[in-house]
Amino acid sequence: MNNKDENADDYRSFLLLDEISKSHELTQRDLSKKLGVALGLINSYIKNLAGKGYITVSTIPRKRYAYYLTPSGFAEKTRLTYQHLQNFTNLYRTARRDFHNVFNSVKKSRARRVVFCGVDEVTEIAYLSLKEAGLELAGILDKSPGKNRFFGFEVHPISGVGSLEYDIIVITSFQGGEGLKALLVKAGVDEKRVLSISTDWLKNIEQVVPPVQ
Repeated sequence: MNNKDENADDYRSFLLLDEISKSHELTQRDLSKKLGVALGLINSYIKNLAGKGYITVSTIPRKRYAYYLTPSGFAEKTRLTYQHLQNFTNLYRTARRDFHNVFNSVKKSRARRVVFCGVDEVTEIAYLSLKEAGLELAGILDKSPGKNRFFGFEVHPISGVGSLEYDIIVITSFQGGEGLKALLVKAGVDEKRVLSISTDWLKNIEQVVPPVQ
């Protein structure tokens, strides 16, 4: 297992322990919906956490189960909370630096209207960097139609990209960026107008961002 997979496992374990610490009577289906993780994976994580002694499972009426954190589970939740905060701090610093570079380079290319694609914890960081560069947020897209409004902007499904006027689209999620790009291209977007801080497009900014007429 590589570091990326280990980090994902630790993060999901942290989220599970956190939810269980708040409520004992959540079903695995409840946990699946809350965390956006497949039901089969939830079952696997529950078994793994129980096997490590972090949670206990008790039967309650109506053939349901209650999950409780053990003292070891509380200690593990504390450790993972600290680790998550460290990871988020590192993520924040990296994202601030990279989005700063992205939007300042976009500004030099004379593009002004930017659409965000993907809403997660780094989108707010992208928004701060966009405003600092004096660029215009022309809209927000996400593959999940149930997203709430973001900074007063309606979050549109990716299929609705045709209703927006923009110069470029920037992937503003660290989760599944290539998948988001594929959905944008499928919706009719020129892939040369889709930018991401995870690619080397910055080296060729004048080629991939068409000048504003």
